[in-house]
Amino acid sequence: MSNTELNTPNAGGAEAAQAGASDERALRQGRSLVVAVDGPSGSGKSSVSKEVARRLGLAFLDTGAMYRSVAWHCLNGRINLANAAAVEAAARTINMEQTMVPDAELFKVNGINVTDAIREPKISEAVSAVATNLGARAELVRRQRELIDAHGRRIVVEGRDITTVVAPDAEARLILTASEEARLRRRGLQLGGTQTAEQLAEQVLARDAKDSTVVEFHQAADGVYTVDSSDLDFAQTVDAVIAVVRQAVHAGPA
Repeated sequence: MSNTELNTPNAGGAEAAQAGASDERALRQGRSLVVAVDGPSGSGKSSVSKEVARRLGLAFLDTGAMYRSVAWHCLNGRINLANAAAVEAAARTINMEQTMVPDAELFKVNGINVTDAIREPKISEAVSAVATNLGARAELVRRQRELIDAHGRRIVVEGRDITTVVAPDAEARLILTASEEARLRRRGLQLGGTQTAEQLAEQVLARDAKDSTVVEFHQAADGVYTVDSSDLDFAQTVDAVIAVVRQAVHAGPA
């Protein structure tokens, strides 16, 4: 299957979207429905994926929060992020808990609530040391696959390398992307205007550059759709992703 790009919601516009809303939760009811979402920083993966999960009645897995949790654990425990073996060991031994529903967000590390702490700028600056550690990645991918199975394979999973490594057999696989300008603007709004232009560039562009040394999340692999949200608002982007899910499900095996 060729890569498919979807820049605007299809299915006939708003009227068709409303007509299909009533049966969204019935999509592949009783069968697996894994929606794998990749994309660069600031593309809106988390917020869009949460709403898609909510509308489809699926569980939600934020894999980026797992990497952030390990980074927080390392900083809190004074584990040297430059020590690859120590970071890998931290990923293997850490006890992580997280909500798997889109309407609530709670992350715990070894029983400590880190929901807000893992979103702090210092974690954003440190997380690539975990994300580029191949041993840590392998362990977190293993955990992510276990969580997908534990939730009956009815789940939206978002993060890095989800479409090709974590869930290559997902019923719907897509990359959610946006222009550099749009991604910087959105991340700035997400952080409430607390970051300078230089800090935003470090969090969004520099992190992408570091992470891209070990994972591909800009270019869609064969069979992976692309949704470009540069010129879409939030609701339009959600509709576009759901349209992709429907298209992928109908195009795939029964």
